[in-house]
Amino acid sequence: MTNRLLKQVVGIDVAQKELVVSLGKMDDMAAMTVYANKTFANTKGGFMALISWISKHTDQAYPLRFVMEATGVYHESLAYYLFDKSYSVSIVMPNKISNFFRTLEIKTVTDKSMSAAIAMFGMEKQLDNWVPPKRVYRSLRQLTRERSQLVTERTIIKNQLHAELSEAFPGDDTIRRMQDRIKMVDGQLKEVLTEIRGAINNDKGVKAALDMITTIPGIGLLTAAVILAETNGFELIRSKKQLTSYAGLDVREKESGTSVKGKPKISKRGNKHLRKAMHLPALSAIRHSERYKAVFVRVVSRNGIKMKGAVAVQRKLLEMAYTIYKTNKPYQKGYLQEMVENS
Repeated sequence: MTNRLLKQVVGIDVAQKELVVSLGKMDDMAAMTVYANKTFANTKGGFMALISWISKHTDQAYPLRFVMEATGVYHESLAYYLFDKSYSVSIVMPNKISNFFRTLEIKTVTDKSMSAAIAMFGMEKQLDNWVPPKRVYRSLRQLTRERSQLVTERTIIKNQLHAELSEAFPGDDTIRRMQDRIKMVDGQLKEVLTEIRGAINNDKGVKAALDMITTIPGIGLLTAAVILAETNGFELIRSKKQLTSYAGLDVREKESGTSVKGKPKISKRGNKHLRKAMHLPALSAIRHSERYKAVFVRVVSRNGIKMKGAVAVQRKLLEMAYTIYKTNKPYQKGYLQEMVENS
């Protein structure tokens, strides 16, 4: 007698250019098997080839779920493609997959073993269906990332201009062109800021959430917009720990036996845009808020590492934004006092 299938899962390890895919199935005796593996291009043509291959290796009479990590932007085109085709899609935070992977008896980490682990994760867990984020979050993410690139570009040109002006014989035409480029970037920054404000004002729910988040010391409108844009309104976030891991603000120490080798460093495996957005607000909060300064001093006095203190403030700010968004209550000083005492 053949056991009845309960689950069929497509585990996908997503990279910029390719998709490493593993197929898994679980029967009514809870026996799980990963039985096929193949690599496809991360393009529309690759998506079509993936569906064709899956149709030949799965039983159409039983449910099928696609599971992948939230990997920056590289997973998004596939997720939208599958959603439009009415497939069940689950997108999982990377730290969940990493923690699950460590529980498996797999010694070597490869794209193939990771896709197999994602398939196993999908078979073991009850996962929610992914729903595309609101258009306003997509717009804000595009615009805030564009603004960040423009700010970086302007800084580079200003540094080049400063170097040119410091020359013994600076070139007048070179200086003029650099100044023209700075004016052009400044104009584009104004345009982007206007579009950001317009996107926010056109969505009452997002505007109300940003008004709440900006009550936190050190966090302004642009930072709050980045936080919501990069997390899709905290769509996949279920805890503060998960949020800091997603941002790459979890501190990891290199250890050998019982001794620590080297200074602790943040993992930097998460969302770099979110992490970058928290840097200056944390410095501002340390300078101007006695309570956030207390967090910084407390952590630095414990281990003597200023970086760790600054990262602690970044985490507190991000966690506070999450708390305020979920509770829909503005910042209160008492919140942070409790966080300091529990840190």
